[in-house]
Amino acid sequence: MIDKSIIEAGNAARAADLAVDYDTLGERLDRRGIDINAIKDKIAAFGVAIPSWGVGTGGTRFARFPGPGEPRDIFDKLADCGVIQQLTRATPSVSLHIPWDIAPAEDLLSRAEEAGLTFDAMNSNTFQDHEDHPLSYKYGSLSHTDAATRSQAVDHNIECIELGEKIGSKALTIWVGDGSNFPGQSNFTRQFERYLDSARVIYDRLADDWTLLTEHKMYEPAFYSTVVQDWGTNLLIAQQLGEKAKCLVDLGHHAPNVNIEMIVARLNQFGKLGGFHFNDSKYGDDDLDAGSIDPYRLFLVFNELVEAEADPDFDPMHMLDQSHNVTDPIESLMISATEVQRAYAQALLVDRAALGGFQQENDALMATLTLKQAFRTDVEPILAMARQETGGAIDPVAAYREACYRAAVAEERPAVSGAGGGIV
Repeated sequence: MIDKSIIEAGNAARAADLAVDYDTLGERLDRRGIDINAIKDKIAAFGVAIPSWGVGTGGTRFARFPGPGEPRDIFDKLADCGVIQQLTRATPSVSLHIPWDIAPAEDLLSRAEEAGLTFDAMNSNTFQDHEDHPLSYKYGSLSHTDAATRSQAVDHNIECIELGEKIGSKALTIWVGDGSNFPGQSNFTRQFERYLDSARVIYDRLADDWTLLTEHKMYEPAFYSTVVQDWGTNLLIAQQLGEKAKCLVDLGHHAPNVNIEMIVARLNQFGKLGGFHFNDSKYGDDDLDAGSIDPYRLFLVFNELVEAEADPDFDPMHMLDQSHNVTDPIESLMISATEVQRAYAQALLVDRAALGGFQQENDALMATLTLKQAFRTDVEPILAMARQETGGAIDPVAAYREACYRAAVAEERPAVSGAGGGIV
């Protein structure tokens, strides 16, 4: 963990300026009838999960360029995730990916407690072969033509649930790369039927207080057709399986011009919005840092989420899902977490009564300007004050760099080869 004295010294040097900026923003918001402290309290209570795999360097289909101090195992990953939470106070939980993160439950709980973390949704992996799985997923997993392969994939998901139950998780996320690369390779209908049959077995294993999150993606690794290719198919799955099944929306899993915020509204309207994987994309599923390309779209997504908060039962899960190739993953995850908080804070500033009136009157210009007013507001003082008051760093990246955490762990963790490609 980062030495607390570094955080305290950095905060002390910035506290006076932050207080001025916070008070100035508070006066501006007060003229709009907004209580800045109420917004700050909501931000302080908001958290987004970190993916265990996110603290390692990602890669492309062509190469991977690992950095110094790469985590060796799940315990190194928990240590890195603990630093992110310590500095940002925005990432209280970790989402495990099995089999990458298999370890005894008691060890996971102990190390998570040391790092000040809890566990979010479990993630299964049937998009690549496992050393202890005799059958290959090259041609599919839950939708494979071979019953034994489907059964192996189902058993793997159930194992994820069993580990999750021991460490306090309450959800399982399923993403499959099943699909086809050539026309005629697969029968679309029968393939989807096999997927649903397999998913039902997994669903039936869930405890009553668990959620099954299914994730759609339009392509990759299947490039002609994907079994769960869009939100419509994902909604069908959730409706077919039952009340505990909901849809997970990954912001990078859509074509560039898809209206993701409308998908959010549709899924929520029918009670099937289960959660998000936050990232950004330019051309396809780039898994870039959240808000790095289109922060306005991220804001518009949160505008729909704030609209839905009127329902007391609305409680979607939030997680970062990103591949960091040229930056320090810890720094990128800290920035991404604060960008998600920023979009939430901006959405909380929207004058909903005015917006509803303009929508009713079909005043398109004033409706969009109402959104723009909130989006253009610099909410950084709110985010920084929430971090300071909860023990985090006013400037997380500055504190992280001053602590030289990366250099310290690099001395303990052996260098990793960059040979080979793929997102590992």
